[in-house]
Amino acid sequence: MPHPNLPRRPLAALALLLFAAAAGAAAPERKPSMPHASPPTSAAPGQQGLIVIAHRGASGYRPEHTLEAYRLAIAQGADFIEPDLVATRDGELVVRHENEISGTTDVAAHPEFADRKTTKTIDGESLTGWFTEDFTLAELKTLRAKERIPQVRPGNTRYDGQFPIATLKEVIALAKQESRDGRVVGIYPETKHPTWFASEGRHLDGSPIGISLGQKLVDTLVAEGFTDPRRIYIQSFEVGNLIELKQRILPKAGIDLPLVQLYGDFERDTPYDIVYNRRSGADLARIYGDLAQAIPGGLAAARYGALTEPAALRWMQAHYASGLGPYKASLIERAPLPAKRDADGDGHALLATRNTGIVHPVLARALALGLQVHPYTVRAEEPFLTQTANGIDQSALGEALQLYGLGVQGFFIDNPDIGVAARNLFLEQSKIAPIAK
Repeated sequence: MPHPNLPRRPLAALALLLFAAAAGAAAPERKPSMPHASPPTSAAPGQQGLIVIAHRGASGYRPEHTLEAYRLAIAQGADFIEPDLVATRDGELVVRHENEISGTTDVAAHPEFADRKTTKTIDGESLTGWFTEDFTLAELKTLRAKERIPQVRPGNTRYDGQFPIATLKEVIALAKQESRDGRVVGIYPETKHPTWFASEGRHLDGSPIGISLGQKLVDTLVAEGFTDPRRIYIQSFEVGNLIELKQRILPKAGIDLPLVQLYGDFERDTPYDIVYNRRSGADLARIYGDLAQAIPGGLAAARYGALTEPAALRWMQAHYASGLGPYKASLIERAPLPAKRDADGDGHALLATRNTGIVHPVLARALALGLQVHPYTVRAEEPFLTQTANGIDQSALGEALQLYGLGVQGFFIDNPDIGVAARNLFLEQSKIAPIAK
């Protein structure tokens, strides 16, 4: 499903670029060190330091986190494909948005697994369904993926029941296979609920899970010979597991990889590992070092917003972080419209917000430190879109152009073809030509 061809110099897009570029400029890419890493590839993904990250693959066109979604994303030009990682009963890493899989697989249609349905509290949220940690890899391979949001993406439901659950090893193999003829494909894995899998979670029979997703991830990367730091970012919404990766797991493996701190809502959400470790009476200084001294109010006040403050960002950059992954509506503030609009003319009014024009200061702070900034998630469907600050209905292409113009080095997108088109347009329109005399 390629994006339609774009005219060479559309004036509306050029105006958008000029407006967005006035708000900031890209910082130079930070190069992580590479002790004992595998031999570097001939090139790094991206163009001029700008990357397109396929969010769960080409999930706007295929059920997410399937090899077919990743394969299509690569064909559309994505530089990185993003696998979310959870663990099986036998300790294998598989690719699912959540460890609860009733919304993304046909597990409910398998009577042999009916007795595996249960209720668990994951990161403080009660969930009822089926969980990957209660299945072996062989059992999960009997399931088939389905579209997670069929009401938004009904076209993707035609693929329901066709694709098996993928493993991290299979995603790595695909990235290797598709890296040829000068093309380099990277991966951008996220460890999902690392505190649950390592410390809090239990199997259906009550036994502790006790799996470090970070350790499993690094072990797999090393075993598969995929450790070039230019082809990998590791991301997490939690903090402690990223610190552990940087300070213990990666050095022990003899490699160094860039780590990205994901953010939930700046004002409402708190990294779950901090919540859990405070509640359980853990030794916070052992886990977080002196991070508490960099946060106003200490770890007791450590909502994500506290991790956007200058002292906290400097601490993170010095101790573990190469980049940040903020939610796009936290980065560029949105306000509700008085009434929803039918922006795409399909008879359903679903566009509900307008950008305020306010860009959160974390962007300028991060760029000044040389941190990568990769917001999430650009999506093409009307419920996910917004208006510009001056009231123009904004497409996914327009949103992507705005983000590049503000200075981010990449973004997560469900429609990689649109992301690639935006980058091509941005770079083409950014060229300075001589003035004719």
